[in-house]
Amino acid sequence: MSEIFEELRAALWSVWHRRWLAIAVAWGVCLLGWLVVSMIPNTYESKARVYVDVEDVLSKQLGIAGDGKEEIMRVRQTLSSAKNLEKVITATRLGEVVTERGALDAMIGELEKKVKVTSEQDNLFEITAEIGRSDLSDAENAVLARDVVQKLLDILREEHVVGNRAGISSAIGDLDRQLEERKRELEAAEQRRLTFEAQYPDLVGGSDSLSSKVQSARADLRAVDADLAAAESALAAISGQLANTPRTVVGGPQATGPRAALQQAQTQLAELRSRGLTDSHPDVVSTTKQVALLARQAAAAGDDAGGTPNPAYASLLAIRTERQANVEALQARRAALQSDFAALMASQASEPAVAAEANRISRDYDVLRANYEKLLQDREALRTRGKVEDKASQFRFDVIQEPSVPRKPAAPNRPLLLLGVLIVGLGAGAAAAYVLAQLKSSFATPQKLERAFDLPVIGAISLTMSDAARTLEKKRLKQFAGASAGLVGVFVILLAIEIVSIGTIA
Repeated sequence: MSEIFEELRAALWSVWHRRWLAIAVAWGVCLLGWLVVSMIPNTYESKARVYVDVEDVLSKQLGIAGDGKEEIMRVRQTLSSAKNLEKVITATRLGEVVTERGALDAMIGELEKKVKVTSEQDNLFEITAEIGRSDLSDAENAVLARDVVQKLLDILREEHVVGNRAGISSAIGDLDRQLEERKRELEAAEQRRLTFEAQYPDLVGGSDSLSSKVQSARADLRAVDADLAAAESALAAISGQLANTPRTVVGGPQATGPRAALQQAQTQLAELRSRGLTDSHPDVVSTTKQVALLARQAAAAGDDAGGTPNPAYASLLAIRTERQANVEALQARRAALQSDFAALMASQASEPAVAAEANRISRDYDVLRANYEKLLQDREALRTRGKVEDKASQFRFDVIQEPSVPRKPAAPNRPLLLLGVLIVGLGAGAAAAYVLAQLKSSFATPQKLERAFDLPVIGAISLTMSDAARTLEKKRLKQFAGASAGLVGVFVILLAIEIVSIGTIA
């Protein structure tokens, strides 16, 4: 840390020891820099703010409203285009000195850098122009900046309000001519299609339609086969259930005959056994013999002896009849589909050239009809849009800030430049004094002398000045202070002149 302090002190001593050189260099740099700053022409900026109204209720209701962002982007691109900038140059003082195409192109490129169109919000953008020509006065530059922005606004109104309507009328005329041509072509294609369909009704729609019919018939046939299999399975199930169901049942309050007696004896036998009686019990033995006798009598009398009709059997019989009718209907449907499928396959395989011709005719007709309908929709949309814009324009510009003549220059920032030149001048003077001190073989401190020769320094003799020398030194200090104060004073005067001159243009 001490070494750094010693180096700093040595540098300050070197600069102070050659302070007259430093102040002379500072004066030279400052005067030259202030002269350059004074020669920089003032640049004046004029701006206008424009609101783009693309939210139109009627246009949205009719479905013809465009995208507002695309419209604003189009505005930004067209405003700064070379074509519009050329109009600006020829309509303002910028074009007074332009006599050749090369000079005009160069000025267009220069103006393109000075004109900016920026979006502040979605529907609000700002047009800014900066003009600072050295051959014009400040007042003329300010007026010229306003004129450039005003001309851009005039171009905006001219091209995007009047130009849109003229473009719509021209586009409608072009669409009318194209629609007339497409109409004739569509009528001819429709006549060819009707003639072909009258000759080959099976190929209506072309080979693609025939293939679709074949695929549809194949799918219908598979569906009928699946339904038929399910119906036959259901019929087999109900037939099996019907075979296991008796026609009559035994029982009821009026049931008589051997089978009814057998059922009653069996019930009595079951009751005896439920009471815990064994097979050797006399009542069980007697009832068992009675059951055996009645069983032989019921078998000899037959199944229907003593029975009543079974309602479940009658219900199952009706269900089987219904399912059998369903199976027969599906079989008939399957036979008809097989016949149609065979006819379609025969038509597809017998005349491939005719099928290809049908496909071509159908495809041409579909393409022509789609193009005609698209052109018709576009024409009606443009026609409706033109009517809407005549009464309530869908795309309007509202200038919310008109361009005005600027009172103050936008650039350069002269007070800051003047201060910068002063700082650079003082730094240059100090740097010059320090560099000159490094070039000479003198030592500011005893420590530097000791490090340079690697020998011990016994001591240092301080400077002893006489009264005359002190008087001379004070005089020189006053002169140096005056020179420094003069430099700062010139800076203050230039700064005051700049501040007073701002806002004085007529």
